[in-house]
Amino acid sequence: MPRPPNYEFQDWWNKQRENGHDVVPEKYECTTNSDNINNNNNNNSNHHHPNSPFLTVEIRNPSSDPAVDKEMRARSVRQLSGIYLLKLQQIAYSVVYAVIYVVRTIQSRSASDSSHSRFYRAIKWMLILVISLLCFELAAYFKGWHFSPPTAETAELMVEFVYATWLQVRADYLAPPLKSLGHTCIVLFLIQSLDRLVLVIGCAWIKFKKVKPKAAMAYPVGKGDDEDLEDYPMVLVQIPMCNEREVYGQSIAAVCIQDWPKERMLVQILDDSDDLDVQLLIKAEVLKWQQRGVHIIYRHRLIRSGYKAGNLNSAMGCDYVKDYEFVAIFDADFQPTPDFLKKTIPYFKGNDDLALVQTRWSFVNKDENLLTRLQNINLSFHFEVEQQVNGVFINFFGFNGTAGVWRIKALEECGGWLDRTTVEDMDIAVRAHLCGWKFVYVNDVKCLCELPESYEAYKKQQHRWHSGPMQLFRMCFIDIIRSKVSWAKKANLIFLFFLLRKLVLPFYSFTLFCIILPLTMFIPEAELPAWVVSYVPGFMSILNILPAPRSFPFIVPYLLFENTMSVTKFNAMISGLFRFGSSYEWIVTKKLGRSSEADLVAFAEKESDSTFPRSTSESGIAQMNRLGVTRKTERRNKLYRKELALAFILLTASVRSLLSAQGMHFYFLLFQGISFLLVGLDLIGEQVNTTSS
Repeated sequence: MPRPPNYEFQDWWNKQRENGHDVVPEKYECTTNSDNINNNNNNNSNHHHPNSPFLTVEIRNPSSDPAVDKEMRARSVRQLSGIYLLKLQQIAYSVVYAVIYVVRTIQSRSASDSSHSRFYRAIKWMLILVISLLCFELAAYFKGWHFSPPTAETAELMVEFVYATWLQVRADYLAPPLKSLGHTCIVLFLIQSLDRLVLVIGCAWIKFKKVKPKAAMAYPVGKGDDEDLEDYPMVLVQIPMCNEREVYGQSIAAVCIQDWPKERMLVQILDDSDDLDVQLLIKAEVLKWQQRGVHIIYRHRLIRSGYKAGNLNSAMGCDYVKDYEFVAIFDADFQPTPDFLKKTIPYFKGNDDLALVQTRWSFVNKDENLLTRLQNINLSFHFEVEQQVNGVFINFFGFNGTAGVWRIKALEECGGWLDRTTVEDMDIAVRAHLCGWKFVYVNDVKCLCELPESYEAYKKQQHRWHSGPMQLFRMCFIDIIRSKVSWAKKANLIFLFFLLRKLVLPFYSFTLFCIILPLTMFIPEAELPAWVVSYVPGFMSILNILPAPRSFPFIVPYLLFENTMSVTKFNAMISGLFRFGSSYEWIVTKKLGRSSEADLVAFAEKESDSTFPRSTSESGIAQMNRLGVTRKTERRNKLYRKELALAFILLTASVRSLLSAQGMHFYFLLFQGISFLLVGLDLIGEQVNTTSS
């Protein structure tokens, strides 16, 4: 049964209204500044039936005073103005602080090798030029001069006359030399592409015919009781290193567990470290292996002249070296398998004219980040195609500086290690080739090593690798001409080995895609055809990526990154060719020790069924703790000015290409500019700076 309605509150409300009392308090009255609204039902609203279930509320609209309203509006405007001025002041302070912070960050994080170089200044002036041209072209575009260009005779304004003069100068004086330079680079591009295609065809023929270098003998796997020590030649193993805190232990362990008679092998640890803590760590590691019966010695030079070449040459001067026939060389981050010597030494048997057996590199961190993946593509092509084809067809290739075995007699005959360039490995290989020695490349034997994981380390490595060959070419050109080798070998050395693969490649790559292509956007009379911009580079990228098919999804980043690295390679090539100071810089590539010694020992046990102590890593850690050495890893991006300047040049050119509706050129310039920008901001690879305290 419903509850009966209660009319007491309604009766009280109506009585209060009849007596003229305000039922709604003043603070709840609703007022407005609009014109008063006449309510014709006011009288009726006071005479509801006492039993009505509805509650009636009156909303009053009192008349407002204009003077008061005007004063309130003025006060509100002043308050809002003050608030906005305060906000603008805060924004201005924030902008100034941000600009100061950015400037200081740029100064502190800019790479030291680019801020004062002539090459960087040239790029900076080019950036200023293209930005000025873009502003000029945009103004002309909005004026409609792109569709009906003015002439010098019909120009009414000074701006029209200037634009008409620019069009005439551009067509008559700038376009012809730029077009000629572009055609020259295109010809070089096609020649280098043809060389790559021939190498790939040669590699395919080797795979199809299953052509491999053959050894005259083979050593048994493991250690037998009836083996004759005289069958094992005396081998010297050298590990040059310099402040290799992260990797010294794993390389020493890999060499010391070689499946080779201990009486027939001597390990030299050639330490050029200037860090006393690292020296003590390496000495402790050497002492540990000496106590286990390994013939291993520690050498440290007080005067570090000649860098790696000086270190190797000093070690070869020891009196006991004359008792050894072969020398195997490994950098500090390389870890040969226990059967390395058993798989390489047999190639020397019966080949008295063989000087070098080079093996392939295998990378423990190739999938670590995008930078290492792109490096793996390049180096896979180098070893699988270049080294293998040259080794099979002409028995000559550049020594890779590590993971190889030399005949000591060949080293001595060609003059030993020289420190005249930063590529001592290529230097000694060229001199040995001119003396008539032959090389063998074994693609099946792989040696584990590390790839640089930071762009800074990779850039310094590439600078050394591309400046050194030009130094060497300048120094040995006359020696090549005067040598007794055939003219075919001389032509191969001069035109293919040095000029085409070491000089032409960085020259056309940088000049064509980073200089000529952006300029043609502002000088359309010298426009490059689309096949030069997209089709041929794409086809060559496919050829380069064939030895590493798993990397095929990275083909576009690989193409863009190779063009991005052309600025470093071109700068290095020019500095080496014209003897600039930076061409003689030697900086040890930073390693992070990705492959642990525990993994190495486990691999050795699996391969050779031997039992090795597992205390290798522990001794190093304990020694570091006793020395009070701590490692601190800091991640910090650097800024590379040359790359950033080129990024803005390419992006500016891409904006200009939109005015001419050049679709293919626009996309190439846009993505290439973004690639330069990412590299310039150090957003590729790891930014790791390991220090000790």
